[in-house]
Amino acid sequence: MRRLAMHIARLVAVMLLGGLLGATLVRVAPGFGTDESDLDGRLSSASIQALRQSNANHENIAIFYFHYLGRLVHGDLGMSRTLGQPVRQLLADRLPETLKSVGLGLTLAWTLGLSLALAAVVSKKSYIDLFGSFLAGILLCIPAAVLAILFVITRAPARLALGLIVFPRIFTYARTLLFRTASLPHVLTARAKGIGNARVLCWHILPVAAPQLFALAGVSVSLAFAAAIPVEALCDLPGIGQLAWKAALGRDLELLVNLTMIVTAVTLTANSASDLLGHVSHAGEV
Repeated sequence: MRRLAMHIARLVAVMLLGGLLGATLVRVAPGFGTDESDLDGRLSSASIQALRQSNANHENIAIFYFHYLGRLVHGDLGMSRTLGQPVRQLLADRLPETLKSVGLGLTLAWTLGLSLALAAVVSKKSYIDLFGSFLAGILLCIPAAVLAILFVITRAPARLALGLIVFPRIFTYARTLLFRTASLPHVLTARAKGIGNARVLCWHILPVAAPQLFALAGVSVSLAFAAAIPVEALCDLPGIGQLAWKAALGRDLELLVNLTMIVTAVTLTANSASDLLGHVSHAGEV
């Protein structure tokens, strides 16, 4: 319980700090405060001045963030300046789509990556290891945006692109971890006693590697969320990745602060969960 409380306290502190830093970066970014309506010749000078005045409360970051936290306590996430809709409604509409994309991508990445790593370790067939390493190397060389464009051109399911982006990291780390674990003295002793591959894997390799695999699971969630931004923006998927892209282009401070805190919360929650599961696994092993 003490460890859980520490994780929750760290989550809240980093979320608040991340929101403040995100707001500061948007505020000091070039082009902040400008609007396409400033170039609209149909508007009078009084209308343009009114539009600029409506954004004046965003000039001072400390004041803006203080008022934002006050509204956040009451469940008010503000209004998107570029889309003209409540941020709460935008997130409610788009977050499930991103979670679906991330879930499918991680399922593909873990199924393919861990299966190839386990097959290479258990079978000791060099061609399996060579195939997995070659595939991971090719995908590592392709930027996420380029891979998303290829999926658009071939009209393949865009959500699967997230799995191919995350797969190389999972395979590479899991392969190295499992090979190192398989070379430990107690595993070699079990093999020398004639114990089968399946039993050695389930009782002597996976339990030792479990804490590191749980840590990798937390990192893979962060990687999938980061990859969702270019994939959703280029493949026209209505998720928070596409929403973050539009908010960045429009310097939408209200929307970007909320998106920053959501991504921070998801990342830290995944990492904390993997750390707690790894701690429980290690304690059970001991």
